[in-house]
Amino acid sequence: MYVGGTLISSVEFHGNMSLVIFMSKCPLACRYCHNVELLEDDTQKTFEEIKSEIDNASDFIDAVVISGGEPLMQLDAIMEIFTYVKSVNLKTKLDTSGIYPEKIKKLLELELLDFVSLDIKAPFEKYRKVTGSNVGSQVKKSMKLLNNNPNVHLELRTTYVPTLHTKKDIHNLVNDVEGDIYTIQQFRNKNVLDPALEKVDVPNPHDLVKLAHDIKPLFDGIVKVKTAEFGEQVIE
Repeated sequence: MYVGGTLISSVEFHGNMSLVIFMSKCPLACRYCHNVELLEDDTQKTFEEIKSEIDNASDFIDAVVISGGEPLMQLDAIMEIFTYVKSVNLKTKLDTSGIYPEKIKKLLELELLDFVSLDIKAPFEKYRKVTGSNVGSQVKKSMKLLNNNPNVHLELRTTYVPTLHTKKDIHNLVNDVEGDIYTIQQFRNKNVLDPALEKVDVPNPHDLVKLAHDIKPLFDGIVKVKTAEFGEQVIE
């Protein structure tokens, strides 16, 4: 399996200390991608190596998070890892773009998911502008599958990039999504796929908080903002 790295984190799965596994490879070309080094990374690890990392961390973690890249490109690896994670009574979380609804369906059928963070890149009809691919309908299907499973907690999250998104985009997007949490993430202009975005100013955290307050009445769930300055904030 292609694995770009691992780390221990207290923020990737709220309320849980987690081992985070970053799977390499992704078919999208999101202009603001900040994990560029994972897109073509060929570093490989065996399941036994990953299993050993889980075992070594098991005394002080509550969960295992698989992130990326786009992890669902390696569905067999995810199934193998999460099956083991469940067998040792740890929680599971998947970070995904949602472009592979049939693979999500398989994981749901196997009851391998506790929490999913689904990246909503833009209003569904504007996906090509941000990702280079017209995959909004697939993401929407994944969202519906996850919402139909009461055992999975679903976070939707959008990275707000000033030149790619407008505030109206976020309003339109929130009217078209459903989940337990919606998080606006602050764009960072370092190490991004599109060099032109390195010249784009990082959004002011106070502006993002205001935007989150504006959309809160439109979303039937928890609204959060995540910034470098203030961390993760729940909008009351």
